[in-house]
Amino acid sequence: MDLGLKGKNVLVTGGSKGIGLAIATLFTDEGANVAICARNADDVGNAVKSLSAKGVKAWGRAVEVADPVALKSWIDDAASELGGIDTIVCNVSALAVGDTPDSWEKSFRTDMMHTVNSIAAAKPYLEKSGSASIVIVSSVSGFEVDFAAGSYGAIKAALIHYSKGLSNQLVARGIRVNVVSPGNTYFEGGIWQNIERGNPDLFKTAMSLNPTGRMGTAKEVAAGVVFLASPVASRVSGTNLIIDGALTKAV
Repeated sequence: MDLGLKGKNVLVTGGSKGIGLAIATLFTDEGANVAICARNADDVGNAVKSLSAKGVKAWGRAVEVADPVALKSWIDDAASELGGIDTIVCNVSALAVGDTPDSWEKSFRTDMMHTVNSIAAAKPYLEKSGSASIVIVSSVSGFEVDFAAGSYGAIKAALIHYSKGLSNQLVARGIRVNVVSPGNTYFEGGIWQNIERGNPDLFKTAMSLNPTGRMGTAKEVAAGVVFLASPVASRVSGTNLIIDGALTKAV
């Protein structure tokens, strides 16, 4: 299926590894131009090099997304480098699980406010697109109570609510807004690999809860993100696509 993404301009926050890199890579496979950011300049440089090899425009910069000024500068520069913005994917998370002042602060500033600030900065460019879309990466922890209840789960739930409201507010401007909520997703250097090494009991419990007998992959999550962002999904806005292999049980 041709998703209609060839020549489209896409921004992905946290696009240097894991789910973010898988998303950026799949967009370039579909012929889209991509701009990414992450905190580590070397990781960004390596990712941009691999994305550029697909024959599309690829650009990136190291950014602390919790800094709204730096974030807006990256978005403005990305729009200039690519020639506009058709899609923005807000993917960064502090992964701050807990119920401490620090975990709440990190979750709010990174997960929530980076999303709010990214969309505010990208909106003027999206309004000029003929197929504008926003995709926010949340989590099943924001959809159903699990071990990450506290700052992480509550802020991820807030992102789902925020997206639903935005979908209604922006529909008249031709901008679609959707959420993707992954379940357990395993990749090199990711949180579940770290848990496997540092807290094997938790990892074993999490594995036992997965009906498929395995965790998901970054590429499986990316497939949902890229589809929702594409013109093929032109009628889909305000949805929360759960990619979890039947992990969650809520209706």
